[in-house]
Amino acid sequence: MITMLDVAQRAGVSKATVSRVLAGHSYVSKTVRDKVMQAVDEMGYRPNLVARNLATNRSHSIGLMVPNTLYHGPFFSELMFQVATLTEQLGSQLVLADGKHSAQQERDAIHFLIDSRCDAVIIYPRYLSVEEIDQLIPTLSKPLIILNRRLKKFPQYSVCADHEKDTFDAVNYLIRRGHRDIAFIKGMGSSHTGLSRLKGFQAAMTQNNLPMAPALMLDGSWTMESGKQAAEELLARNVTFSAIVASNDDMAIGAASALYNAGKRIPQDVSLLSFDDIPIASYTIPALTSVHVPMAEMVASALAQLTKMLDGEEVSALSLMCGELIHRQSVGDGPYG
Repeated sequence: MITMLDVAQRAGVSKATVSRVLAGHSYVSKTVRDKVMQAVDEMGYRPNLVARNLATNRSHSIGLMVPNTLYHGPFFSELMFQVATLTEQLGSQLVLADGKHSAQQERDAIHFLIDSRCDAVIIYPRYLSVEEIDQLIPTLSKPLIILNRRLKKFPQYSVCADHEKDTFDAVNYLIRRGHRDIAFIKGMGSSHTGLSRLKGFQAAMTQNNLPMAPALMLDGSWTMESGKQAAEELLARNVTFSAIVASNDDMAIGAASALYNAGKRIPQDVSLLSFDDIPIASYTIPALTSVHVPMAEMVASALAQLTKMLDGEEVSALSLMCGELIHRQSVGDGPYG
């Protein structure tokens, strides 16, 4: 059986150096690292992971907890792609745990990842409240980062987009384009993202002294079907509107279907704006104007924070991350332009 000593002799370095390279220490030079990895490849060496993990107290795995309400749709795919890609770049494995349908099940999933000896855990919760997570963090034996929530007691453990400001800016863009009667399709009421986007919409309308007519406020549940149903309900109310803001792209695509079926042209009759900038947004006809959520940057920041924690460094709170409005063809000038 090929041993670490055999690899060291082939590479012309010490056994300790081979150990450092395989453990991923950054202070080994690239030249030495390349020599060691070449010897590993040539000899087909497979390190004893259990022994390495015991020696370094690291499993070289990162846990990710998400509720299964996120499993359907492109947003989850983007989240998984970014976490998996960046975890691989760190030389770690990704371990996924299902948060299922309640706060207790999300808590159980977090403990499962820690009991599985993950070095650190990233969570994208749906049911656990900020207060519950703030209480949970001091009890955990491993570092934890929360995506898409802003913690109160431990803000340094959270990475979050500024959904409220992004929505505020996007609605102001519509107002500058001449829209006043703006309909809004909300996300699920208990969702942090949904509530933040609703607050941003309300703030923009209030600042511009525009009424928020109850007839222009629709409920949605993040799906295309709920967006279609909301737009159909809006049309049935026979109220005046020149633009629709949907709380995510899926609902906007559903709304576009309802508008098309009713003979409404986008953007000539109704402008349409949404959030997340999923890949299909640029392929709809017309292409969808959408706020790009910086998911890649959020995941990179989360892993950078976790790396610092694992290395024993102090970490400070990060600023909220702003999105970017991607201008496409679904927004045109309104009647007050």
